[in-house]
Amino acid sequence: MTTARRYYHITTFGCQMNKADSERMAGILENMGFEWSEDPNQADIILYNTCTIRDNAEQKVYSYLGRQAKRKHEKPDLTLIVAGCVAQQEGEALLRRVPELDLVMGPQHANRLQDLLQQVFEGNQVVATEPIHIMEDITKPRRDSTVTAWVNVIYGCNERCTYCVVPNVRGVEQSRTPKAIRAEIEELGRQGYKEITLLGQNIDAYGRDLPGVTAEGRHQHTFTDLLYFVHDVPGIERLRFATSHPRYFTERLIRACAELPKVCEHFHIPFQSGDNEVLKRMARGYTQEKYRRIIDTIRKYIPDAAISADAIVGFPGETEQQFQNTLKLVEDIGFDQLNTAAYSPRPGTPAAQWSDQIDEEVKSDRLQRLNHLVATKAAERSQRYLGRIEEVLVEDQNPKDKTQVMGRTRTNRLTFFTGDINQLKGKLVKVKITEARAFSLTGEPIELPAPILV
Repeated sequence: MTTARRYYHITTFGCQMNKADSERMAGILENMGFEWSEDPNQADIILYNTCTIRDNAEQKVYSYLGRQAKRKHEKPDLTLIVAGCVAQQEGEALLRRVPELDLVMGPQHANRLQDLLQQVFEGNQVVATEPIHIMEDITKPRRDSTVTAWVNVIYGCNERCTYCVVPNVRGVEQSRTPKAIRAEIEELGRQGYKEITLLGQNIDAYGRDLPGVTAEGRHQHTFTDLLYFVHDVPGIERLRFATSHPRYFTERLIRACAELPKVCEHFHIPFQSGDNEVLKRMARGYTQEKYRRIIDTIRKYIPDAAISADAIVGFPGETEQQFQNTLKLVEDIGFDQLNTAAYSPRPGTPAAQWSDQIDEEVKSDRLQRLNHLVATKAAERSQRYLGRIEEVLVEDQNPKDKTQVMGRTRTNRLTFFTGDINQLKGKLVKVKITEARAFSLTGEPIELPAPILV
């Protein structure tokens, strides 16, 4: 007798950490015998992995949920799950708002999905948001790519930035052991992955919670030590990492990146504001001068490095002059890419309570002005690639032009060139850059890998 096929669908909002969590949860569901469905309306289990950094992401979740809650009235055995940061923040309040939900689970519980579902299948409505020690990853993620993969190295965050909800929803810092991280990367190398991105909410804090100090009195396990430890895994051609915090970004780490040939020349270091008073109110723990010194040091060791960052405009109390200081920092540094956002008050954060909130129109005007400058500077930075030969790791077909493939340079610039995805996927190709736009490049392959004869 054949059992009916059962399907799941996951929609992911938010950051790379969430994408990595979704891949792990998909791995658990496939292990339980469920199959992926592109269409949520065909699925027996629907999981929303949510983000609470911005209000609009949160609102989107509620509108998606509303539609599926209606569907559940016609299909009572549909299982509805909200995971991630909104789940952690709202907890039982989510069940009051959407009583059709079966499971509400915070990000720390991603590895426990099977146990939690077991309770749901026994007829319980489950809320799992209590802080727990994250179990070591034993799940096999269902990865979205066959070329690049995320590997978590540290969960949670101990910082207390006044605008940020992450520490409340992702819990305290918990580092994985170097051995477990290396074992996961070795397995990915065996499976043919070429590029690994090491992930942490605050990756430079890696190892602070692990036991052991060196003779010089520093933590035995720092992120820099981890890079040296995993650098030579066979099969892996490139290493990236995110996200860094200026407070912990050391010259020793920069030196390691310059020394280790697999570490890509791309650094993502959020600055959030170019004004010291605003940075102080954000509780970021550094000044704009210190941030500039970090970038200068990177450029001293790795002159061609690409720098990307995050910035917030319209933080409570931000004056026009303080906003001008952010523009000045962006003008002076010349970022290759900058993720920008207007400040959005988040529940339970100190800044949300302050009375000097900035008017929405002012926020949106500042965001527009900043974005215009970002695009101008990124286009200038892109010009340096013209005529150069770049190594591109081919990830996929260009969805807009099937005759082209696309991939990234070591400095993380998206690059398009003519080629057959079936031959080139996962290959490193030398490409001569013929066209440079603000955030992407086009080129011609000058040296194609030889086709594999079967």
